[in-house]
Amino acid sequence: MAAVDRPPVKEGVRIALLCVCWYTVSSGGNIVNKIILNGFPYPVTVSLFHIFSIVIFLPPLLQAWGVPKTEIPSTYFRWYLLPLAFGKYFASVSAHFSIWKVPVSYAHTVKATMPIWVVLLSRIIMKEKQTTKVYVSLIPIIGGVLLATATELSFDVSGLISALAATLCFSLQNIFSKKVLRDTKIHHLRLLNILGFYAVFFMVPTWVLVDLSAFLVDGDLTDMSGWTSTFLLLLVSGFCNFAQNVIAFSVLNLISPLSYAVANATKRIMVISISLLLLRNPVTSTNIMGMMTAIVGVFLYNKAKYDANKEKRLLPSTKQDMMSFDNLGLEKTQPNGSVPFSQGSELQYGRSNVLTDHFQYSRQAYTMNYGPNHQYVV
Repeated sequence: MAAVDRPPVKEGVRIALLCVCWYTVSSGGNIVNKIILNGFPYPVTVSLFHIFSIVIFLPPLLQAWGVPKTEIPSTYFRWYLLPLAFGKYFASVSAHFSIWKVPVSYAHTVKATMPIWVVLLSRIIMKEKQTTKVYVSLIPIIGGVLLATATELSFDVSGLISALAATLCFSLQNIFSKKVLRDTKIHHLRLLNILGFYAVFFMVPTWVLVDLSAFLVDGDLTDMSGWTSTFLLLLVSGFCNFAQNVIAFSVLNLISPLSYAVANATKRIMVISISLLLLRNPVTSTNIMGMMTAIVGVFLYNKAKYDANKEKRLLPSTKQDMMSFDNLGLEKTQPNGSVPFSQGSELQYGRSNVLTDHFQYSRQAYTMNYGPNHQYVV
């Protein structure tokens, strides 16, 4: 929670500290996942702990922040929520399977292809057309991933396929969660909690059939010390996943979407760099060049999308928009000569959707009054 009015210096320090926490939690979580899967090759179990972390930790936070509940029509439940919950389950399992099979650095490089999938799927499903700048920004992503793949020393076909499958699922989640957020006006963390709850129903049977049955046949039940350390690492992994979602939301609520895109690209560079330093998987300079090229391409894509959305918001597209522009001239003029926008205007930047690794984050403020002179925004 954050007070509305803060000195700029304190606000900058707060954002910097949140970004450091975000990078630390994300890098640490990925390294912990790799350490777990190297000694405990059961990716569905890791995914199960991640889903449980959302279901257990998120409801108290939503209550503490005063995030309102939203009634969702039954048609959305059948046609959107259940498919999104299945996508969350499948994407999580695929992502952890890829981390098991290939280095963290390469898995994150493949995940940089998400803008490509989003552009293609948006064109096919939503009939959305992009600007030339957006299409051109995809070229370095494609080139960087191809270069990283061709020079990856620890390449594994199943790891590549699972990473691509996870990225495809995350892309579909971004597209359809954006529609649900827009149509139902639900808070994105509330939606995340709902999807996590229903994803459990897909995850548990898979865990019983795949990981539990395999562990009972091949696992060593006598080494209790190893069991304890693995369980603790799984708890840390689940908490890191939960914290990463919440911190990403907090950062987005404090900065512009473009600044968030820069921070997100920096986070991916940090994850790749720290994993290379700590896990010491073999790489070449050409391989690193491919990774960095793909990440720069993701930033260029976000910048191009930001510019396109900004132009779209500034141009009237309907008769109602034209009327709202005409009415601006009738508004009371400020002392500095400016004309105020109405608070509910969609022409403002109060609600911007941002592409991320895990979810379609929605930039929106929820206010809570704790007293006559104290207003907070989460």
